[in-house]
Amino acid sequence: MSGHSKWSTIKRKKGATDAKRGKIFTKYIKEITVAARNGGGDPNANPRLRTAIAGAKSVNMPADNIDRAIKKGTGELPGVAYEEVTYEGYGPGGIAILIETLTDNRNRTTGEVRHILTKAGGRMAEAGSVQWMFHQKGAISVARSAADEDTLLGIVLDAGAEDATTDDPEVYEITTSPQAFEAVKAALQAKNIPTQAAELAKVPQTTITLSEKDAEQALKLMEALEDNDDVQRVSSNLDIADEVLARIQA
Repeated sequence: MSGHSKWSTIKRKKGATDAKRGKIFTKYIKEITVAARNGGGDPNANPRLRTAIAGAKSVNMPADNIDRAIKKGTGELPGVAYEEVTYEGYGPGGIAILIETLTDNRNRTTGEVRHILTKAGGRMAEAGSVQWMFHQKGAISVARSAADEDTLLGIVLDAGAEDATTDDPEVYEITTSPQAFEAVKAALQAKNIPTQAAELAKVPQTTITLSEKDAEQALKLMEALEDNDDVQRVSSNLDIADEVLARIQA
């Protein structure tokens, strides 16, 4: 599918959100810190930092928190050194899972991720066995109420977007190459069209549709992974039919 991974769409429809605001803030603080460490503290010259700050602002993180995270990344304030580690695994029904983490203790995080996968009937996979199933893409969501379809499509396609799906009654899902991501975001901003989400995401080349039993177990697994403090994002080729999802939610 276009836009975000199917898991992101399912999560939105399912209403799965981080109940604890502090947990959301922690994930953004880590991302901002690492982005500033790797690319400098100026968001105008650091696209990763600019995207992280925009995400933090979208969940109403105070400006002071953002500023402190940047300074920890640039070394102006003392802070924890986070390591970026990506884990690969399989879940119920054979779905492929990529788990991106920022951790100050690789051994702890590895053990926790393995435990979550195993408990849900999944397993860790060898490096490289899952990554090839995903492409990095710019993924942008815009509420349908923010613009009419013709206007939205004209703006994003002219700015270099690869695709924009309009079959969801709530949002437009826009896909870009990583190189065109910033240009498409800027084009929307120039037309005062707000985005609900905008990130570089791992999008599966194909998806696997699960039975109701496997789907319910897979959703629990994905949510358990995202609830871990060290996990920044989870990508999967999971697919669930809308009618199955409705029964699971009931």
